[in-house]
Amino acid sequence: MEEKNIPKIYDPKAVETKLHDWWLENNLFKASEDKQAPTYSIVIPPPNVTGNLHMGHALNLSIQDSLVRRKRMQGFDTLWLPGTDHAGIATQSKVEKKLRDEQGLSRYDLGREKFLEKVWEWKDEYADTIHKQWSKLGISVDYSRERFTLDEGLSKAVRTVFVKLYEKGLIYRGNRIINWDPAQRTALSDIEVIYQDVQGALYHLQYPLTDGSGHITVATTRPETMLGDTAVAVHPEDERYQHMIGKTLLLPIMNREIPIIADEYVDKEFGSGVVKITPAHDPNDFEVGLRHDLPQINVMDESGTLNENAGPYQGLDRADARKKIVKDLQDMGVLIKIEEHLHSVGHSERSGAVVEPYLSTQWFVKMQPLADAAIQAQKDEKTAVNFVPERFERTYLHWIENIRDWCISRQLWWGHRIPAWYCECGETVVSMDEVTACPKCGSHNLKQDEDVLDTWFSSGLWPFSTMGWPEQTEDLKRYYPTDVLVTAYDIIFFWVARMIFTALEFTEEKPFTDVLIHGLIRDPEGRKMSKSLGNGIDPLEVIEKYGTDAMRFMLLTGLSPGNDMRFNWERVEMGRNFANKIWNASRFVMMNLDESFTYEGINENSKLGIAEKWILHRLNETAREVNERMDNNYDIGGAGTALYEFLWNEYCDWYIELAKMPLNGEDEAAKNTTKNVLVYVLDQALRLLHPFMPFLTEEIWQHLPSTQAGTSIMTAKYPEFTEQLADSTSEREMSLFIDIIRSIRNTRAELNVPMSRKITLLIKAKDAATEEILKRGESYLVRFCNPESLTIGTDLTAPEKAVSNVVTGAELFLPLQGLIDIDAEISRLEKESKKLDGEVERIEKKLNNQGFVAKAPAEVIDAEKAKLTDYAEKREKVNARIAELRG
Repeated sequence: MEEKNIPKIYDPKAVETKLHDWWLENNLFKASEDKQAPTYSIVIPPPNVTGNLHMGHALNLSIQDSLVRRKRMQGFDTLWLPGTDHAGIATQSKVEKKLRDEQGLSRYDLGREKFLEKVWEWKDEYADTIHKQWSKLGISVDYSRERFTLDEGLSKAVRTVFVKLYEKGLIYRGNRIINWDPAQRTALSDIEVIYQDVQGALYHLQYPLTDGSGHITVATTRPETMLGDTAVAVHPEDERYQHMIGKTLLLPIMNREIPIIADEYVDKEFGSGVVKITPAHDPNDFEVGLRHDLPQINVMDESGTLNENAGPYQGLDRADARKKIVKDLQDMGVLIKIEEHLHSVGHSERSGAVVEPYLSTQWFVKMQPLADAAIQAQKDEKTAVNFVPERFERTYLHWIENIRDWCISRQLWWGHRIPAWYCECGETVVSMDEVTACPKCGSHNLKQDEDVLDTWFSSGLWPFSTMGWPEQTEDLKRYYPTDVLVTAYDIIFFWVARMIFTALEFTEEKPFTDVLIHGLIRDPEGRKMSKSLGNGIDPLEVIEKYGTDAMRFMLLTGLSPGNDMRFNWERVEMGRNFANKIWNASRFVMMNLDESFTYEGINENSKLGIAEKWILHRLNETAREVNERMDNNYDIGGAGTALYEFLWNEYCDWYIELAKMPLNGEDEAAKNTTKNVLVYVLDQALRLLHPFMPFLTEEIWQHLPSTQAGTSIMTAKYPEFTEQLADSTSEREMSLFIDIIRSIRNTRAELNVPMSRKITLLIKAKDAATEEILKRGESYLVRFCNPESLTIGTDLTAPEKAVSNVVTGAELFLPLQGLIDIDAEISRLEKESKKLDGEVERIEKKLNNQGFVAKAPAEVIDAEKAKLTDYAEKREKVNARIAELRG
C-alpha cells in the first residue's frame, strides 16, 4: 500500500502513463489460464494499419474494455485478443500515394518485392502508432497474443480455407460482373463502394428494326455502354411487343444486328417496357445474357478507357466518349430526347472514381450453400447468434438471404496472394504449398496468380484464426467460441456475416455468442465525422485536455446500443468533474484516518448508525443495478449513470457530510465505525467504477488501507448484491431526513435566509412511528437545518403566518415572523398547488386510460395509485396553508 495521503490535485497525465506501464510490467492484461475459472473471451475488431484511431475506435475499445475488466474482476479467465488488419486496398493506396508524392514513383517502378518492403515499413510504423493509442486509452488487451492478418499463422488459415472451399466446389474462377475501380485498377468489395446521388441524364434512343418495319425506343443513363449491347429485352407477356420477339435490331453506330428477346427480368410497367442488354457492363444484364447465351462484349479496358471493341471511340476516356457518342447520336437522329435524371452512382471509397460494373475474370465464393447453413443456424437457439439490439438480426438475415456470389480476388500486391498456379497446358492447380510441377503435363513452367484475396476473406476468419486454427491449439480449445463481438452497425453485412458463415463451415460452431452493435459517433451538430467536413475529433486531443477516464466515461454513459451518439464536450467536462469529485472525496477520507487507525471493514459486530446502514444499503442496491444492467442487454450507459448518481449524490454529497458528525464528535467507537464505513464504501464503489474509469480508480484504490500491498484493483473482487447489507428500513428513514433537509434548504434559498441564521422549526409527523424516527435522528436535523428551536410531534398545529412544506410522512412549519414577505409566500404556495394539480391530473388521465390499465402490470398500476394519493394529500395540505395565510 502506498502512502495514504494522496496529492491535492488529480493529474491524469502523470497517473495514466505510470499505471499503464505498471499493469504491463505485472502481466495484468494476460489471460490467467486458470483451469478452475470460467472463461470469457473477446477478439478485438482489428483496426486497419492505415492511420490513427478515431473517436469510433475509442468508443468501441472503451465498451470492450469495460466488459473485459468487469469479467476479470468477477474471477473469469479473461482473454481479450488484440490485432490489426492489413486492409489491402486501403493500405496499398496510401503507400502508393506516398511514393508518388515523395519520389514521383509508382509501384511498377519498384516492382512487387521492393514495393511490398515499403508497405511492410508502413505497417510497422502504424502498428506502433496504434499501440501507443491503445495504451493512451488504457485498454487491457493481452499483448502476448497479438495477431496481424498477414501473420504466418493467419496466412496458413487463409490458405486452408481457400483450398478446402475450392475442393468442395465453393470457390471457382470465372467471368462475372464485378465492382471495378478504374483509378486503382482493381475489383472492389461491396463495402468499398459508396453510393452518392448524382444529377445525370436519361437518354432515349431509337433502335431501328432490320426489316424496316419500325423501331424500338430504349432509355439509358450510360450511352457509352450501348456499344456493347448484344440484345434488347421485353417481357414475354407484354402484348405491345409480342409480334417483335425474335426479330432483330440494328445497333446504331456499330451497325451490328442484335436480337429482341423475351425475359421476365423486364418490368413491363416501367417506362417503355423495353431494356437494352449489355452483358459485360451490368450485373443484371449479365444474368440475362447467360440465360439467352448472348455474347459478352467489353468495350472498356481496366483504366476506364474505351477499347478496340468500341469502334471509332477507341482510346477515349469513358467521360469524353459519352460526350462524343451523344453528339453523334443526335446528328444521326437516333437520340430523340434527353431528360434530367437524379440517380445513385457508386464511387470507390478509396480513389473516389466512379465504379464501373465490369466483366472480368475473377475468383468467387459460391455463397448459397454457406448462406443457407447460416440461416438454418440462426433458427436454432443453441446455434443462433444473439444480436443486441435484437432488431439487427433482421438486418443480418435480410442481407444473407439475398446474398450473391462473393468476388474475392483483388488486383493488388498487398495481401494474401491467391494460392493458384497456372500451367501453359491450361491446367489450374490450387494448393497449400508452392506448386513446382504441373500434375497434368509435368511442366515446371508454372506461374502463380498475381492477385490477392479480398481483405474480408482473411478478417472473416479472425475469431478462430487468431487462436491458432487450423491447428487445434490450447487457446482454440479453451477460448473459442468467443463470448461477444463489439462492432458498429455499418459492417454487419461485410464482416459479421462473413465471420458467422465461415465459422460455421470450418469450426462447426458460431464464432461468438453475442454481437453488441453500437452506433456511430457524430459531431456536436449530429453530422457524421469526416475528413471532408473537417469535423473529426481526435480522441488523443480529448485525452490530452481532460484525461482518458473523463473521455471514456462520457462515451460509455452516452451509450445506447444500436443508436448513434453525439460527441458532447460538456459531458466530457462532466466526466472530468466527476473524477475530481471522487478524488477530493477520497482525500477527505484519507485525511481523516490517523496513524492509529486499523481497517476492520464491515462485519456482524459493527455498530452501525442509520446513516451507515443507509449508505451500505445504497451501495448494495447500486451493485445490484450495475450488474443487472451490464448483464441485461449490455446497458453499459445505464450502469455508468447509476454509479454516477450513487458516488456524486449519495456518497459524496450526503454520506460524507453525515460522517463529519461522528468524525468530529467524542464517541471513539462511532468515529471508528464511520471511518471503516467510509473506506469500505469507497473501496467497493471504486471497484464498481473501475471498468469505466480504470486509471482514477486504480490510483485511489492503491492508497486505501483496505488494499493489500502490490495488488491491483484489476484483480479485486467485483461487488455483487448481498442480503446482509439490504436494509430498506434505513432507506425509508434516511429518505425522510434527506427530504426534510432538502425542503428546509430550498425554503431558505427561496426566502433568502442564509444557513447561518437560526430558525424555528416545527415538524408534524403523520403518525407515532414517524415521530419516533424523527426524534431518533434529531441530531441530523439540528446539524443540517440549524434550528434555534426544533419541535417534533403528531398533534402540532400550524402556527399563524408560517411557511409550510409537505414531504412524504410529515409537514414542516417555519414561522414567518421576521423572515419573509407573506404575500410572496402565498404566491409560492399557489405555484406549488398548481404543480400538484398537474401531477394529479396526469396520473388520473393515465389511470382512466383503459389501454394502459389493460396492459400495465398490477404493481405498476398500484404504484401509480399510491402516487396519486400522495400528490392529492400534499395538494390538500398546501391549499390549507394558503387559506391560513390569507386568513
